[in-house]
Amino acid sequence: MPVTDVHHDLDTRTLTIVADFAAPVERIWQIYADPRQLEKIWGPPEYPATVVDHDLRPGGRVTYYMTGPEGDKYAGYWDVTAVDEPHGFSFNDGFADMDFTPNPDLPVSKTVFTFRAHDGGTRSTFVSTYDSAEALQQVLDMGMAEGATSAINQIDELLVAS
Repeated sequence: MPVTDVHHDLDTRTLTIVADFAAPVERIWQIYADPRQLEKIWGPPEYPATVVDHDLRPGGRVTYYMTGPEGDKYAGYWDVTAVDEPHGFSFNDGFADMDFTPNPDLPVSKTVFTFRAHDGGTRSTFVSTYDSAEALQQVLDMGMAEGATSAINQIDELLVAS
């Protein structure tokens, strides 16, 4: 499994996931830059994603929904704040209604994805920072750490298939 570390810190309000991949930085970047590849790894396997809009530029927006095993749908968005192709990007990651209107009842994280060369492959670091410890605890209680880990672990299968 590519995920090597998952930890959260209520004091700094962060959830951090580290993963190592046997692929160059540019290949890992492509997964996030291509909406069809992103669909294969965004969301846990039992909640596959459908990307609706994909504008991975500063000021751009990515919208998607995940479909559960019973057909239930959950929408989300990324408001992209910075891009350093192919080394990473930053975005505000939020939950939304099915028309992609942000859901004010659920937390938004400031998220940074970083990709750097490591041991002949890529080390990816995913850091989400929440406005409060309570907001972080809320998403942890929703299973965010487990869901994100299982989603990221799908990248290896995508790399083998390509």
